[in-house]
Amino acid sequence: MKILHTSDWHVGKVLKGQSRVEDQIKALASVVEVAKAERPDLVIVAGDLYDTASPTADATRIVTRALSALRSTEADVVAIGGNHDNGPALDALRGWAEAAGIILRGSVKAPTDHLLTGETRDGEEWRLVALPFLSQRYAVRAGELFDLTAAEATQTYADHVARLIAKLAEGFGDDAVNLITTHLTVVGATMGGGEREAHTIMGYAVPSTIFPASAHYVALGHLHRAQQVPGPAPVRYCGSPLAIDFGEEENLATVSIVDVSATTTAKVRDIPIEGPTPLRTVRGSIDQLSTLDTGDAWLRVYVAEAPRAGLREEVQALLPRALEVRIDPRMLPEAGAARQRVERSGRSPGELFADYLSQKGHVDEATVTLFNELHGEVVK
Repeated sequence: MKILHTSDWHVGKVLKGQSRVEDQIKALASVVEVAKAERPDLVIVAGDLYDTASPTADATRIVTRALSALRSTEADVVAIGGNHDNGPALDALRGWAEAAGIILRGSVKAPTDHLLTGETRDGEEWRLVALPFLSQRYAVRAGELFDLTAAEATQTYADHVARLIAKLAEGFGDDAVNLITTHLTVVGATMGGGEREAHTIMGYAVPSTIFPASAHYVALGHLHRAQQVPGPAPVRYCGSPLAIDFGEEENLATVSIVDVSATTTAKVRDIPIEGPTPLRTVRGSIDQLSTLDTGDAWLRVYVAEAPRAGLREEVQALLPRALEVRIDPRMLPEAGAARQRVERSGRSPGELFADYLSQKGHVDEATVTLFNELHGEVVK
């Protein structure tokens, strides 16, 4: 059978105040084009369809249309909730999804709800453990649904997830392709740059050994960099089809195409996603920045100039697509450098403010003058 594995769409993401709706539409349109060309039997969307738990109507429209378009390729489509998604809200869409032939699993319920079965166009059977993201707070509650003992309920987050997957994988057999999809951090994997830190710390990390050797492929979401993780079965993150922020600008936006059968090892191909506006970091002085050809990229700019009033505006006049402007750290005083203690007694606020700016490496007469004017107006 052939599987298209995608994840971490983050529809509705706004970058430094800039809407990226058009880029998200282009990225998902490219994913659909890959599905049309590859004709997979199964599409797995491994969580984080949305960027927030309260998506806008436009974001909901984009996601539902993308899922419908993937289903129109005649592939079975399964999508699970991620840590950015509102699981119960996704479950509320299950009526629409079932009518459209799409399987949604937003939050963890009874075991029977999470072991899915199907058949390819050629009659090959598959089984899929579809486990949405679990927060630590809900891990114990989910365990109760799976009839864990009191002793088991006091285990770590990794233990909880391992027991849930083991329970669901009891339905695996030699007569079908056995698959798992879930949304979490696996120990040893490399961060992609844009994941929510609270859900990538070690308290949320699980070892790849929680996945059974009987699984033919494990389709993961959450880390935005495409990568294989060593484990008892093929364990893979497909990456995100769109760079979420500047921390991901070096990531290759991809989806994974997996060829596998009940008797053969999974073979994976990463297919690049093209079309969205790139993200780019540039550095230099004002003169250097004025010579750059940055195309249509959204920019993060590190300015190699001493801080001064109006510098940000100068940069944005040169580079209108600069979403973030920072002083190059090399232009700032060394961290931890000794500071001369300022004696406050008998000195004016303007003098103290000028000393403060000097300590910060921001010596600019215009800023001091503006401070004095504003201070004078306040104390009148």
